[in-house]
Amino acid sequence: MAFWSAENATEAYLRTLKMEKRGKEPDVAEFISAIAAGNNAKLMVMTCAGVAGSTALALVAAARQTGGRVVCILNSLDHYVASKSALGNYGDCVNFVIGDAETLLNDYKSADFVLIDCNISDHKAVLKAAQEGAKHGGGALIVGYNALHKGPAGCRSTNNDFKTQFLPIGEGLLVIRKGLPSNSKAGDEAISPRKRSRWVVKVDKWTGEEHVFRITSPPSKEIEA
Repeated sequence: MAFWSAENATEAYLRTLKMEKRGKEPDVAEFISAIAAGNNAKLMVMTCAGVAGSTALALVAAARQTGGRVVCILNSLDHYVASKSALGNYGDCVNFVIGDAETLLNDYKSADFVLIDCNISDHKAVLKAAQEGAKHGGGALIVGYNALHKGPAGCRSTNNDFKTQFLPIGEGLLVIRKGLPSNSKAGDEAISPRKRSRWVVKVDKWTGEEHVFRITSPPSKEIEA
């Protein structure tokens, strides 16, 4: 994930909308897809508390844009069977692994994007494992979803190498990443915990074309991770 690609983010965003065949407002899945693709993620690893659904489709869309691959960690064979059914033809685009997420994340330290369902059992330990992998491996960008009811305290760690930002999107998103290197420029385009942004989709009522705009808002308060 060397740089931010607005083109990849936009294409993955729209691809996810089409894959889910929704005509309503964008959901959290589209934002996840845009973040992953915009950061040029190649190896994307996700954990699910239950059946893999729209968030898995989001990463499939991102992987198609970046030429990457998706690994999904599930905790039971039943969830695997249900996930394959829920994803339909897209299920073949995901490599499923069954087992304990905290343990299995150690096998994917080279991942550059990790997506964690905060409803998963012992989510704090899973988040910590992802941070350890990012610290000693590929420096992954970590995103947690369903974080709304966990609260900032439920997502803290003693690792001062990371910054955590909570975004009130869907059921809550956490964006966790290692601190920016000292030679980073303030104007660099990247997903940074110092900036908040949102995506707006406008549909031309005459042509049916979709236009996506990324709007960056003033800096928000950070949470030390």
